[in-house]
Amino acid sequence: MKPMNGPEIRASMVNAAPGEAERMPLPGLHEVVWSEREYLGWRDPGSALRGYLVYWREDQPIGIALRASEVRLRAGSAICSLCNTPQPAGQVTMFSAARAGEAGRAGHSVGTYICADLACSLLIRFAQPSHDWMPDASVLLAERIEGLETRLQSFGGRVLESAA
Repeated sequence: MKPMNGPEIRASMVNAAPGEAERMPLPGLHEVVWSEREYLGWRDPGSALRGYLVYWREDQPIGIALRASEVRLRAGSAICSLCNTPQPAGQVTMFSAARAGEAGRAGHSVGTYICADLACSLLIRFAQPSHDWMPDASVLLAERIEGLETRLQSFGGRVLESAA
């Protein structure tokens, strides 16, 4: 991911309510290893239901304000729709996002299950056990990155499209 600063992140928000981008808390950008991120995702420490993610779509940053469901998955396991990683159910949350523009102002939204901490970029980089039958770790990571980017572009595209 290309590095970004606070004003760029705030300006990238495509579905934030008026004034929300100016008020949203930013993560510690000095701590971000940009080369190991497909997107920047963070939760609002002042509001348990708010989250944000920013990614690049072609050469334009796209920021999406998210709202976490108040109902959490409790038992079993779940799979994040972005990183495609199975985890305990409590670590995956349904997030909704208002659509951008007029569609969002009319109340249209989209939703998907995402890692509750919005840290998919970190999760896909966990080392895998080495076995003869598994692909090389670098090949596996490249496949995970490609899949995450594809699913992120799809979700972002749904936020950006007009409601039918």
